[in-house]
Amino acid sequence: MTDASGAKLDASLSELGWLDMLDEIPGTAIPLVFRLLGETGAQAPVLNDVVLRAAGQPGGTTVPLPYAGGSWVVWERTDIVTSALDEELPLRRVTAGEPVPTDAARRALGWWLVGTSRAMLSLARRHTLDRVQFGRPIASFQAVRHRLAEALVAIEGAEASLQAATEQPDELATLLAKAAAGQAALTTARHCQQVLGGIGFTAEHQLHRHVKRALVLDGLFGSARELTREAGGMLRDKGFAPRLVQL
Repeated sequence: MTDASGAKLDASLSELGWLDMLDEIPGTAIPLVFRLLGETGAQAPVLNDVVLRAAGQPGGTTVPLPYAGGSWVVWERTDIVTSALDEELPLRRVTAGEPVPTDAARRALGWWLVGTSRAMLSLARRHTLDRVQFGRPIASFQAVRHRLAEALVAIEGAEASLQAATEQPDELATLLAKAAAGQAALTTARHCQQVLGGIGFTAEHQLHRHVKRALVLDGLFGSARELTREAGGMLRDKGFAPRLVQL
């Protein structure tokens, strides 16, 4: 994934048997592929395959995907960029779409967001070790450590939630895991941008790519804010909060 992205990576994954893995070992294939997409900064339209397979349809095509605010997008299987937010993603807005299965897609997006968060944290950590102020690396400053620690705690919590939702698939657990992953990515982006300072806002540094990617992925299949509100409504209707994970 470090050498390919977009349509080229899509074709390579297809040759490796991505669709077969998605059918036979989804609990392994989805976390592996989507987390690596996040960690490497690559992209491929394979979210379409997750949705189509969950609906019992053949993969390899596209399907309208729900986006934040009640809107819909299509993730094209080309390299023609149509997204104003992320110049590397071939996303196209459409007026509407049919209801699609959400659970598998939300887990996939959650793993992608976790991978993206870890990529941002790695960039920030490397910067703190290289950047020297007052004769010592800024990694030794308590304020910097606190920001990185808070980001790491958010990432680890989101990953634990995703692991639980992957091992024991459940609508509420999956919804909360996607929300946790989205919130972790936003928290990590905020702290890493502060740690990197001015260079983190420049196009020359890689951080901005991951920040924009996190914003787009958070919006797909419901943003962290929307999903948290939806989870609250589900719990209110049930009248109780089930135990999601056996501690």
